[in-house]
Amino acid sequence: MNKVILDWDDITRLAGRLIAQLDRDDYDVVLAVTRGGMIPGALVSEAMDLRNVMTAAVMFYQGEQQVLEEPHFLQFPGDALLLGKRVLIVDDVWDSGKTAVAVRERAAQAGGVPTVAVLHYKPKHSRFPDDAPDFYGEDTDAWIVYPWDPERAQEWSE
Repeated sequence: MNKVILDWDDITRLAGRLIAQLDRDDYDVVLAVTRGGMIPGALVSEAMDLRNVMTAAVMFYQGEQQVLEEPHFLQFPGDALLLGKRVLIVDDVWDSGKTAVAVRERAAQAGGVPTVAVLHYKPKHSRFPDDAPDFYGEDTDAWIVYPWDPERAQEWSE
């Protein structure tokens, strides 16, 4: 599999491409998906002057081996915070799509009107062939290594 190592200039470019597709007046809140969506979520919220920023933490695994079929939400805003709100869900990548779809469904169940925006969309990896993020910076099949990924931790101390 092709591996692409991104730097901060790449992130700025991708976030700019994503932000150019969005209209600030279409959203009330940014819901950043932890952990990978926190930096893109911050960039989007700053550029669009959206100050209501929340986080969703979801996992589909327990330990290193056990994969969960249903999402386990570690953190999610209370329904009252999303009720009637236009929610921009931001994450780094739509790979299988499981996380984005779970967060989108949970936001809709809370009474929000969710939209999904990601830096990278991997259509060939998606488990949802009839679904996709509403907005994305670029599509790829590569393994993406973001500047904030743990395998880059040594670079942080240099």
